[in-house]
Amino acid sequence: MKKLIFFCAILSGMWVAAVWSASARNLLDSEEANVRACIEHYFRGHSTGDGAHFRRAFHPDAKLFFMREGKVTQWTLEEYAGRASGQPAPDEAQRKRRIESIDVTGNAAMAKIVLDYPSVTFTDYMSLLKVGDEWRIVNKTFHADQKLRPQKRDQ
Repeated sequence: MKKLIFFCAILSGMWVAAVWSASARNLLDSEEANVRACIEHYFRGHSTGDGAHFRRAFHPDAKLFFMREGKVTQWTLEEYAGRASGQPAPDEAQRKRRIESIDVTGNAAMAKIVLDYPSVTFTDYMSLLKVGDEWRIVNKTFHADQKLRPQKRDQ
């Protein structure tokens, strides 16, 4: 009888752990989907040239850091969004964007994003926070890798 009680207790514990694990995974999947939705606004800002999408993706106090001519350079969200042209880039049809990875822990997340354009590949690292019910990018660092242009041959 003691063995039966012990066995039932173990099974009950395993069932509770499985239910808790499934619930935690569903919550994590939901949060990852919400982070992806935030990043989609960032992608739309690039694809449309509309700075309003950047303002929707980034927290108003967000900062962007990158290297320019060997020096750390910083932009505010408004400096970044203000650079949007208001229309798609002429080579928009050749541009590709993808999320390489997302890692969510509680109300913090990070995302690695690749923007593969005809003349440059950008690798972005985004830090995100869940503010209220929405995810926002609070920090962006990036690297720009210039692509070699094919040389024209003399005929």
